[in-house]
Amino acid sequence: MSDSSRYQPQAIEANWQRAWQDNGLHATPALEAGEQGFYALSMFPYPSGNLHMGHVRNYVITDVVARVQRLRGRKVLHPMGWDAFGLPAENAAIERGVDPGAWTDQNIASMRHQLDQLGLSIDWDREFATCHSDYYRWTQWLFLQFLEAGLAYRKEATVNWDPIDQTVLANEQVDGEGRSWRSGALVEKRKLRQWFLKITDYAQQLLDDLDGLEGWPERVRTMQANWIGRSTGAELEFAVVDADGVPSGEQITVFTTRPDTLFGATYVVLAPEHALVPSLTSGDQRLAVEAFCDLVSRQSEQDRTAEDKPKRGVPIGAQVRNPANGALIPLWIADYVLADYGTGAVMGVPAHDQRDFLFARQYELPVQQVIIPQGSDEHAFEGGPWTEAGVLIHSGRFDGLRSGEAKTAITEAAAAEGWGRQRVQFRLRDWLISRQRYWGCPIPVIHCDSCGAVPVPVDQLPVELPRDVAFTGKGASPLAQLESWVAVDCPCCGQPARRETDTMDTFMCSSWYFLRYSDPKNTQLPFSREAVDAWLPVDQYVGGIEHAILHLLYSRFFTKVLRDRQLLSAGEPFTKLLTQGMVQGVTYKNPSTGKYIPPSEVADSADPRDPLTGEPLDTFYEKMSKSKYNGVDPAVVIDRYGADTARMFILFKAPPEKDLEWDDADVEGQFRFLQRLWRLVDSALERGCSLADNAGTEPDVQRALAQAQAQGGLGEADRALRRAVHTAITAISDDLSGDYQFNTAVSELMKLSNAMAPLLADSQPVLINEALRSLVILLAPFAPHLAEELWLKLGGRSASDSLASNSVHRQAWPVADATALVRDTVPLVIQIKGKVRGSLEVPADADKATLEQLALGSDIAIKWLEGKAPSRVIVVPGKLVNLVP
Repeated sequence: MSDSSRYQPQAIEANWQRAWQDNGLHATPALEAGEQGFYALSMFPYPSGNLHMGHVRNYVITDVVARVQRLRGRKVLHPMGWDAFGLPAENAAIERGVDPGAWTDQNIASMRHQLDQLGLSIDWDREFATCHSDYYRWTQWLFLQFLEAGLAYRKEATVNWDPIDQTVLANEQVDGEGRSWRSGALVEKRKLRQWFLKITDYAQQLLDDLDGLEGWPERVRTMQANWIGRSTGAELEFAVVDADGVPSGEQITVFTTRPDTLFGATYVVLAPEHALVPSLTSGDQRLAVEAFCDLVSRQSEQDRTAEDKPKRGVPIGAQVRNPANGALIPLWIADYVLADYGTGAVMGVPAHDQRDFLFARQYELPVQQVIIPQGSDEHAFEGGPWTEAGVLIHSGRFDGLRSGEAKTAITEAAAAEGWGRQRVQFRLRDWLISRQRYWGCPIPVIHCDSCGAVPVPVDQLPVELPRDVAFTGKGASPLAQLESWVAVDCPCCGQPARRETDTMDTFMCSSWYFLRYSDPKNTQLPFSREAVDAWLPVDQYVGGIEHAILHLLYSRFFTKVLRDRQLLSAGEPFTKLLTQGMVQGVTYKNPSTGKYIPPSEVADSADPRDPLTGEPLDTFYEKMSKSKYNGVDPAVVIDRYGADTARMFILFKAPPEKDLEWDDADVEGQFRFLQRLWRLVDSALERGCSLADNAGTEPDVQRALAQAQAQGGLGEADRALRRAVHTAITAISDDLSGDYQFNTAVSELMKLSNAMAPLLADSQPVLINEALRSLVILLAPFAPHLAEELWLKLGGRSASDSLASNSVHRQAWPVADATALVRDTVPLVIQIKGKVRGSLEVPADADKATLEQLALGSDIAIKWLEGKAPSRVIVVPGKLVNLVP
């Protein structure tokens, strides 16, 4: 499209982007019955309005995968949409007085334009935003599927409460000191009835099926397994007794993975929120307990369970009986025990648990050792807890048993005698999906005093968000304050009722979006069984490691539930997962003040100093962010170098799963490489080379090879050119299969262009055409605009040909010719005195004796042996000769 003799990306990229769009080049082809397509997907973005380099890396990686699969003959689904509900839009409404929907749509338009500039082969006809009612209608429909299956329910749960603004806060709205981001008030914990999904019903499946996800990084599978956290142990009953040891009728149930330490339990700890705390607290401890519960209510769960923070607690003035030995032990509450984890109660065994030991030492609680290492005695570890397995002591009838045996024996005794049972427990808790916010998917439930919680009838979906809402950031959710929206009639009895005013966690929208892409225009269902089964599971999913647990786990959960509801066949959503590394920028920080300094204010990068104080600055690479002034705007790079250069740098700089350090010099290096490719093609055109009329295709090449064979074979330049081409095809094909190695694939492209340049003058035109054809097609997934332009320049497509059928992106991926890789000669390394001194080209079929003779007669040997015969010669055929003086 450009008549310029210089590579000018600004002159060609926008034109090709329009041409691809106008010709529907990236539309998803229909699959025939039984045909296997390829589904390439990036995690869809939140429409913040600005694209950053992390986005660029994610989407370019997926785009290369999609383009390669098309060239390999697969029909490809490569869609994009917007994860568009969430707190930032609501904050914008509060701070700027704008409508969240309008703000979001404006950001989507801006980011869509930025994505288009990257030359991504996205099928935009399948685009959707989760905040639009034609999408969240089906999120609501799916919620009703969970409700019907008994997998959605309401219960009380704790929220962050701002006592000044009288509103619920998201975790992100609470600062590190536990204060509201807006009012500055100390945030309180309050109980509200909220909606949950029973993900715990699928805990075992979610854990077991990780073994089948062989295309996922081991790190991600381990993180999910740890989050699910399966523990096998015992539930044990501790009877609450009065001061005289008489049972009160109440039981405290604890879960432990170490029933072998039961005889060493010297106290029991409840969560401050445990339902029995108020009734079991004694009169003289009530004030202390209430004060402590108030203190804990201001702590986050992370603070309460952090290993590096001291554990705090108070006795509640009650006691329980150890069911194993009858000992009376005190009841405490402590911040590290959580009400909704396990039973909300744990037994304290300070002799055999580090946390319990520190807690007991702090509060002078007794320590009773009941396990010792094999062959040791009970006094060997008095300075700290023994936390490993061993042999039981002070454990009555179980003395002498090893830990493993004792776990089984004590659990069986507990079951037989009625004070315990074996139990499998999971760290995973049910998914709290309620949010007391406006900008989210409304929960399709109506609350009736007579009928209870009634699902909104399907034919009344979607329950749409009202737009006439006042945003103040104070008081109840904006939805709860809009009486005209809240007040409705009950669908069952017709009496006055009220809508559910909570909205759904945004993860609800992102846990099924990949299914909607298979059938985005369907107005009768979220997707048809036929469409979703044709495309699912996603063949390649690409996104950040930060989504390793929640998004990926919830998506797996959704998929399994919808499979069990007979809505689809797949049991897992994503066959292969690539978690790309972060993009890091050079960062300057004053170590004495902790202040970050913008690079533009650093006068000398070799000796960076604070522009105000003159103090030396620390220089390092860190994840790009606005607060650290180390970001690079993709638009600036594209405006200067073009999208293809940005893509090539992103792909070349580091393996996809590793962090990438941004370097302007390396960006410039990729731009120079693309300029060399442009000049290489111009040089070939000057020699009369052309890809018109299928020049350089397999039939054309085979005719030339047959003719050369009849005349005694190919010349040296021809053989070298074909060997370089087919070596590149082999290497790049390998790099783009299995575990992707885009960086080495780009390196192979560089090697190929470097090898081709000096061979053009002495090679046959037909073989040059083969090399050019292969080079441009191999380049196409990485630098799609330049490849399309070079394809046109070379005559691979004439200006009158259909772009839809003759684009470079519609060609077939090159296939390596194994015969072209055969070498008549191979390099032989010469090693003398333990070091490599040079190399020789030797016949590929030379035997050991010949190789030894060639090595000894070489100029290399003459120089380094200085006329002396070697004492020993070691020959490794095809690789090296080592001459030992």
